[in-house]
Amino acid sequence: MKNFFECINDSFDKKINPDQYSPLTLAYIGDSVFDMLVRTMIIKKANCPVNRLHKEAKNYVSAVNQAKMFDKLMSASNEEERSVLKRGRNAKSFSKAKNASVIDYRHATGLEALFGYLYLCGKNERIIELFKICTEENGIEK
Repeated sequence: MKNFFECINDSFDKKINPDQYSPLTLAYIGDSVFDMLVRTMIIKKANCPVNRLHKEAKNYVSAVNQAKMFDKLMSASNEEERSVLKRGRNAKSFSKAKNASVIDYRHATGLEALFGYLYLCGKNERIIELFKICTEENGIEK
């Protein structure tokens, strides 16, 4: 049985080469991929009011905590993945973080770029592996 990501990717006729996309475009799609993973993980823990689910999700999608996850990924990733992380981190965004430093915001962009890149490559198992590394309990503020 195909998973969610495979179904979505198969629904498009055009083959995508992620290397041809800007790091900010990769981060744009990666933000959604990461958010879907966070939401899925949270609802599997408990069926509770949406407001509580949203508060829990904010712990994982904040730029500050994603910056911590970026550091975990730098040591857990291969050379190709580190290259995407760095491209995303170094991208010049025209928007600014509301509640984070510029450095944290850039690291969060790198993380999102990697998840977008892997998604567009169809490397769904690797996405899950790295997501598990990101969400290990140590280092994430609740």
